[in-house]
Amino acid sequence: MPAQDLKVSNPFLIGLFGGLGVLTALLLGGAVATLANVITYIFAAIFLALGLDPLVSALERLNFPRPLAVLTVIVGLLGLLGVLIWTLVPSLITQSTRFLETAPQLLQDITQVPFVIRLDDQLGGAIGSALSNAGTFLADSANWPTMVGGVVQVGINLFNGVFGFIIVVVLTVFFLASLDGLKASLSKLVPKSKRKRYNQISDQVANSVGRYVIGQVSVAGLNAFLGFIVMTLLGLQFALVLAFVVFILAIIPLVGSVTGAALVVLVALAVNPTSAIVLAVYYLIYLQLEAYLISPRVMKVAVSVPAPIVVIAALSGGALLGVLGALVAIPFAASIIFIVREIFIPRQNKR
Repeated sequence: MPAQDLKVSNPFLIGLFGGLGVLTALLLGGAVATLANVITYIFAAIFLALGLDPLVSALERLNFPRPLAVLTVIVGLLGLLGVLIWTLVPSLITQSTRFLETAPQLLQDITQVPFVIRLDDQLGGAIGSALSNAGTFLADSANWPTMVGGVVQVGINLFNGVFGFIIVVVLTVFFLASLDGLKASLSKLVPKSKRKRYNQISDQVANSVGRYVIGQVSVAGLNAFLGFIVMTLLGLQFALVLAFVVFILAIIPLVGSVTGAALVVLVALAVNPTSAIVLAVYYLIYLQLEAYLISPRVMKVAVSVPAPIVVIAALSGGALLGVLGALVAIPFAASIIFIVREIFIPRQNKR
């Protein structure tokens, strides 16, 4: 009889605990989804702190106390950002407004390009219809706010953006100032016999990811700067806006550079087909130089991330957490690759 009771109760207990496990997983998943923005801010701040840490370390080697080195780097970064905003934002706003005003005509001009006409004929007029509808929509300035959810939503997005920026800056300062303390605290969770090896690997991961962040921002800045010069020499309108967009996109390696180049060529195609051809040739050459000459030299001290991993990480991060998630996903993948290379592979080779 007791054996029968045990047999009856076991499936019930298994089902009960299984249901509780599923419920707990759902609650945790809901909590993570709710805290997605906060998690993104934290990861962004961590990687920014790792990216700025080499600069702080360089100042420490010049006998700067770490608090003063952190303060110097943060003040210098905010000062540089302030100068860029002061000098570029008015022009960006002006050119962005002009771009939206001329967008309907640009879309109309694209439909007159012979290649687009042939492609439109093959697709049964789908391209022409889509561009015509988009041009009609953009022609009315009252529709512009609806692209981001309406006037109220524009204000909310602006507030959230400013708030998120402040949070990321504050967290970055905190992580940067307490980075050594955080590493020391985490190392205490590791068995003493493995603590030395852990400290070596954690320092290497932090340095590699930090150099990766600095290197990728440098490559993106060079891409945008050279592109701006070429677009200005060609007399292309909205050169500053396009260069800014290229910089933001190029921070995402491989995917962003190609996307930015395609966007610039597409806009140039609507304005001046000759300029579009020149820009297409320029980006075809530049992207090869970036892939095989510039990036390897700039990123030689960082972790090399294979192209398929870059694409997968960027798409996954973008799908989960938007543009910021795509930016954070690459250095996160780089750190995982480094850990696998330094710990897992040597361990497997010893077996």
